[in-house]
Amino acid sequence: MKLARTIIGARADVAHLPRPLALVPTMGALHEGHLALVRAARSRCAGVVASIFVNPTQFGEGEDYDRYPRNEERDLRLFAAEGVDLVFAPVPAEMYRTGAATVVKVDGPLANTLEGASRPGHFDGVATIVAKLFTIVAPDVAFFGKKDAQQLAVVRRLTADLDLPVEIVGVPTVREPDGLAMSSRNARLTADEREAAPRLYQALEAGRAAAQTGGAQPGAERAAAAQTSVAPPDTSAPAVVVAVVGAALATEPRFAVEYVAAVDRDSFLPAETLGERSLIVCAVSLGTTRLIDNLPALPSPAPVDGARHDTSEVEK
Repeated sequence: MKLARTIIGARADVAHLPRPLALVPTMGALHEGHLALVRAARSRCAGVVASIFVNPTQFGEGEDYDRYPRNEERDLRLFAAEGVDLVFAPVPAEMYRTGAATVVKVDGPLANTLEGASRPGHFDGVATIVAKLFTIVAPDVAFFGKKDAQQLAVVRRLTADLDLPVEIVGVPTVREPDGLAMSSRNARLTADEREAAPRLYQALEAGRAAAQTGGAQPGAERAAAAQTSVAPPDTSAPAVVVAVVGAALATEPRFAVEYVAAVDRDSFLPAETLGERSLIVCAVSLGTTRLIDNLPALPSPAPVDGARHDTSEVEK
């Protein structure tokens, strides 16, 4: 496995790799979810490039850029064990040179709602670094995790709008045995917070159960959901699902809920009805750690590979 620290070096090394070529962009602090991306890439492509770069432009003021976990030595060992051909691990000054004045921006509700509203400028940073990585590595296929569903949708939109010759593949979320979505930030949870964290997934499962019954709720759940709303309740299926998730989250006092929504997975507009494109998404703060997660409202059959993934297949 080769390691490149500069753009010039990465391009030189990429020129000698076989095609089709995969890119797995990461911010390091690897876990099983990242390795699932590498394995998906390895199964599809002859050459695999992974990047390690904690991108400063996607962190807002007061966010955890300086505290984001970093362990490059371990990351490189894991990538080598998975058969990665090249790791591109630049420093910020290599990717953002003095005087740089260009930002890639995806506009509209897709990038400005939910995560975009909670973290202003976040998706500008994501779109800019992804565009730069695509330009430097020139991959045929790029692999992203479905846990960051809105990010995946932004990357798809970016790629389509700029006619970039890269296929975007979404890989199912990998979870701990108790359902918690794997994330580098999970390492910052205290023991007490880690005990509470799986209730986020449990709340999403309750919402999906309501979705599968067309929004119908048992009496106790309906009463609990009604208590969370001042306005007369919306009885459409998406609204009922959101109310069920909100009520479940409200039973965990350690959660500070940022948002719960049922959306179209591509546009991130509110879902008017529930179908195969609908996602239930949510974000909470737990202590000093921010957790996001999502589930398809109506699951597809689970992939049969022995790992615990969400019940949704790899998307292209």
